[in-house]
Amino acid sequence: MVAAKIHVNGRDIPLGDIPAHTTALEWLRGIGLTGCKEGCGEGECGACSVLVARAGVDTPTEWVAVNACLLPAAGLDGQEVVTVEGLGDPDHLHPVQHEMAVRGGSQCGYCTPGFVCSMAAEFYRPGREADRPDADHGPNGFDLHALSGNLCRCTGYRPIRDAAYALGAAPGGDPLARRRDEPAPPPRPTRLRHGDGAFVRPAALADALTLLREHPEATVVAGATDWGVEVNLRGARAVLAVAIDRLPELRGFTVGPDHIEAGAALTLTEFERRLAGRVPLLDQLFPVFASRLIRNSATVGGNLGTGSPIGDCAPVLLALDATVLLTSADGEREVPLADYFTGYRRSVRRPGELIRAVRIPLPPAGLAAFHKISKRRFDDISSVAAAFALDVVDGTVVRARIGLGGVAATPIRARATEAALEGEPWSAATADAAARVLRGEGTPLDDHRASAAYRAAMLEQGLRKLWADRPPEATA
Repeated sequence: MVAAKIHVNGRDIPLGDIPAHTTALEWLRGIGLTGCKEGCGEGECGACSVLVARAGVDTPTEWVAVNACLLPAAGLDGQEVVTVEGLGDPDHLHPVQHEMAVRGGSQCGYCTPGFVCSMAAEFYRPGREADRPDADHGPNGFDLHALSGNLCRCTGYRPIRDAAYALGAAPGGDPLARRRDEPAPPPRPTRLRHGDGAFVRPAALADALTLLREHPEATVVAGATDWGVEVNLRGARAVLAVAIDRLPELRGFTVGPDHIEAGAALTLTEFERRLAGRVPLLDQLFPVFASRLIRNSATVGGNLGTGSPIGDCAPVLLALDATVLLTSADGEREVPLADYFTGYRRSVRRPGELIRAVRIPLPPAGLAAFHKISKRRFDDISSVAAAFALDVVDGTVVRARIGLGGVAATPIRARATEAALEGEPWSAATADAAARVLRGEGTPLDDHRASAAYRAAMLEQGLRKLWADRPPEATA
């Protein structure tokens, strides 16, 4: 097996003899690239962001900004990384660095390298300049969601936004712009052992499943947005980490006559772009799911696989009547997502099984909404999440699906409320009566995010909001 190395700022650097849990941030700073900083260690502040070359949707390669504090360094074996040092230097500033400097986008400077890398990823996004200006896009097509995972406590953000909106096209001869026209580096098998821990990236799904059957104690790692937090804040260490994020068998995407099948290792950003608006309920989810930095790494299967009761994908996919395809060395089975969760962070997934894909029935419901209640609009964890999917025919609710998060030990379907809606006229009276039923669904708790009473009240108001926002003439 080829010695592990990462192509950083134009040169190959051996990964070296490092523990399997070493983050990309630790490794980069250890080799002297100290522009990326640790501000939180859990993917909330963006001070650690760097650029990674990945296979693109619209061009062979796209530059994607990621949280280096969460990614295992071994997971970047064979990949290309650009840090803030690789974008420019004091004598030859990158356009993003120049605009940040002249518009006062940096004060203490701690967060600046992370902002620059996130901004550079959007600067190089194919088709950016063709996007029309709106509440989220500047006159140059710059999508402010690209910066939703970067926090600054000095500038008040306006000069940073001004810098983003001042960016033009990449200048002729820009090497990172030209790089988009060449294939991205393919994933390659990796095997790293240090002390009592090991990191393995199998070459194929069959190899991964064999490993998991032989080593049931292994930790499965995809985007590492959950495991990275465990490593940084809780000292988690894996005897064996098995990376599955680049396995081609887990990264498919197909649209059939009656369903969409999305590979479990697609990042949420990739999932959103491949859906291309086919499922409006998911379109409402993506912008408020954590931040762009997190969505660039977090995977569909990972969000379900952790079994968290406050994961945002589950309520939406429950409302969509999704199923999960579970695969192991012994075969594959399809399980309705409504039957998948069995307890707090527990599921029907057996030892040695992986989520291979998620299936979403078509066509989606005609009336759909996702309500996320959190302390911050973006880059935050839900206190309550509710997804609604109703089919209304001739003014009558013929089918209702409601997925809830944050109100029980698992994500749940609001079955009593669904029953209260189905067969009834879609009216204010029906919505009001069903809202009172919805208030009693689940077993919400008091915690640092919200009280049980608040969560129950938000459920009730959520259904009333659905009625207020979508009157019957829009859905009959």
